[in-house]
Amino acid sequence: MIRLRERFLFSFACLGVFLVLTPVAARQTAVQSPTGTAKKMKIYISVDMEGVAGVVTADQLLPGGFEYERFRHFMTDETIAAVRAAKEEGAGEIVVSDSHGNGENLLIEEFPKDVRIVRAWPRHGGMMGGLDSSFNAAIFIGYHASTTNPNGVRAHTFSSAHYTRVTLNGNAVTEGEYNAAYAGAKGVPVVFASGDDAAVEEIKSRLGDIETVETKKALSFHSAETITPAASCERIFAGVKSALSRLHEFKPYVIKTPVTLEITFKNYMPAEVLGYLRIVHRVDSHTIRFVGKDMDEVDDFEEFVSNYGADLAP
Repeated sequence: MIRLRERFLFSFACLGVFLVLTPVAARQTAVQSPTGTAKKMKIYISVDMEGVAGVVTADQLLPGGFEYERFRHFMTDETIAAVRAAKEEGAGEIVVSDSHGNGENLLIEEFPKDVRIVRAWPRHGGMMGGLDSSFNAAIFIGYHASTTNPNGVRAHTFSSAHYTRVTLNGNAVTEGEYNAAYAGAKGVPVVFASGDDAAVEEIKSRLGDIETVETKKALSFHSAETITPAASCERIFAGVKSALSRLHEFKPYVIKTPVTLEITFKNYMPAEVLGYLRIVHRVDSHTIRFVGKDMDEVDDFEEFVSNYGADLAP
């Protein structure tokens, strides 16, 4: 594949940052097992794209956009910065979830060979597919603000085309809070998130003092004052290292069960048709309510709503 000059310069800059920030003897953070023996951390990284440095419009987000191929590289490099930081802090296993668009954005050949990558849809767990209670921490890269936030670049919750509001137990949530609740139900804390200023402010207001990196300041839905990809790579590397160095300070984000999910649609027809199901209550013309015994059940329902179509075909 022919690489752009910008890509070469960016990768060189990120490598330089990595070498400068990496001490001669990397410190290994040990997690105590029930038997008292030390084991290496297991880290889960969920990656979206709207919060990546420089992203402002569909030109960067969707295949066919004139900047999409370049920004796949930037998305990949921000993720690799997090992977390198996690490894330096003692991570022995890392799973990366490609959680944007079609789930096939990350350039998987650029990752270290021992990293596993979750790709494409549908999948149990959605943006947290493959997560279980064996993980020590979750990290969010490239996240964005919620659909109910008047600020934030490309702010939405799961579906910018169809949803106008998603709530858990009566509270409107971001994808970050929703995914943190999913992880929290498995005993896994979220320790780091990156995205624009609106996304960072929103997720910290719910999850508390997690480590964050602000990749840009939102000026409108389709505009931002952004830092450079190289600067974002540098800050994510440092932020993830800082988060994992104080892993013991973080607690899982746990919400009360059973869990009540409400989804408000832009159009009334989905709410009407889903309301025919006995497990669904139609709250108003555009809103449905589903009560699940836990976050697994709630997420399976949301994944069904997001992915099902009468014309489904292989």
